[in-house]
Amino acid sequence: MRLSAVIPTWTPVAVADTIAMTTLGFHNIQGGVSTQRSEVREIYMGGQAGASSPSIMVFGRCSTVGGATLTAARLAPQDPSSVLIANPPVSYQTTSGAFPQRSATLGMLLNLSFNAFGGIVRWYMGPDEVISMLGNTASLGELSLNAFTGGTPGLLGSTIVIETV
Repeated sequence: MRLSAVIPTWTPVAVADTIAMTTLGFHNIQGGVSTQRSEVREIYMGGQAGASSPSIMVFGRCSTVGGATLTAARLAPQDPSSVLIANPPVSYQTTSGAFPQRSATLGMLLNLSFNAFGGIVRWYMGPDEVISMLGNTASLGELSLNAFTGGTPGLLGSTIVIETV
């Protein structure tokens, strides 16, 4: 089942590896159950900033996963005839509880830097470019789209397309 995980508008907060992410400053995907495998098919970011905002955005694995109170983002099947599985992956930001941390060793899978002043980024999985997650625990069960230190992250909207296999 292919799912779209959408956050229409948010402002990334830059953090270094192994530092806790901050309230609503990231877009994460976490597996639904311990045996679930999902593949990332596409990542899209559209800049909404009102001035130049060079944003050092990275997509990577988390060594500490989010927990407690997850603020779910929009997650919907792309095929209208699909029935959502019982325990789908979770697309989220969070306002409290345990904040996720990007792994220092497995952390950065993609550098998606762009200018959030009207810029766009679209990464689409090629035939041999598989980024996947397994389960719902560290360090393979959660993926994060967030800002790395440096730059001036700006307002943006994001979509992560995943397929549960």
